[in-house]
Amino acid sequence: MTTPVRVLLVDDEHTYIDALAKVLGRRGMTVRTAYDGHAAVEAAHAETFDVIVLDLKMPRMDGVATLEAIRSRDAHTPVLLLSAHAELDSAREAMCRGATDYLLKPCPVDDLVTAIEDAHERAGYANDLARRTRVE
Repeated sequence: MTTPVRVLLVDDEHTYIDALAKVLGRRGMTVRTAYDGHAAVEAAHAETFDVIVLDLKMPRMDGVATLEAIRSRDAHTPVLLLSAHAELDSAREAMCRGATDYLLKPCPVDDLVTAIEDAHERAGYANDLARRTRVE
């Protein structure tokens, strides 16, 4: 039996993120939610997640600032950014600051699940490679 993927969902739209958490939970993932960037940073520093799904546009602390704060202490956990706005500049900035992927809302659930699973799998390969390199 495989261990469920631990996902942190971050979005200021409570109804959207709560519904998405239920759907991902039914898909076998362990999900925690945060409704703003500050809560996301606290959660990411207090717990270990396999993947973080982060909204780009949030009040007080946007997704890029949240990503930077998370990356300051964790350079490896995949972070997928979600945005309802197709802005090339913000996508480029997020990717340069360490985002793993950039998805547009509304993102079909199957596409999001695939992106989460792919990011988790790639991170696992990277961790295995890093371990083998240290051993050799």
